[in-house]
Amino acid sequence: MLDPMTSQLDERARRIVETAVALAERDGFAAVRLRDVAATAQVALGTVYKRFASKEEILIAALELESDRLLGRIGRMGVPGETAEERVNNLFNVVTKGLCRKPNLARALVRSIASGDPHITDKVASFHAMMTALTIAAIRGEAASALQTWGGDSDTREREVAFLLQQVWFAALVGWAGGLHDVDTIIMHLSHAANMLVPHATRASA
Repeated sequence: MLDPMTSQLDERARRIVETAVALAERDGFAAVRLRDVAATAQVALGTVYKRFASKEEILIAALELESDRLLGRIGRMGVPGETAEERVNNLFNVVTKGLCRKPNLARALVRSIASGDPHITDKVASFHAMMTALTIAAIRGEAASALQTWGGDSDTREREVAFLLQQVWFAALVGWAGGLHDVDTIIMHLSHAANMLVPHATRASA
């Protein structure tokens, strides 16, 4: 089953994360300085370091919180759409608009994911696994909670298609974060990719 990823956060850790989110929303990645996070959250700097090794780790925890909300909205109900391509397009449409509705925060999250910080590797992998499960569920027309694990019972071709769609998505997000194009262009790229790739997955699972 798909379980929330942040249930282990205690009250202080959640306050630290929410403070970092507020700073990133206001002024972007550079504004998330651990000393400022500690002061604004009204905790000792040592408390921040005890729970998080870097600001990238704090921001990825914020991504986990957003992932929990995403699972609550669509993970257990399934994505609407008459065809697999339509459902996958709807999925990435919802996720992209949800992420980019707070542009400064979204750019900070993209930068954190791409940072290569070893402290966040497992959390980034968990996010990718969630997106894989949601994508496969959309292809099949199921609720993601119906899958036994994070995509573990899926067909190999479905996994490959989900992986490639995420690569296109992240590359488009990086371009958006760098000012190359707007959110609608991210969605357009994903639509083109889904229309080309998803039929291969559906033939494999038919």
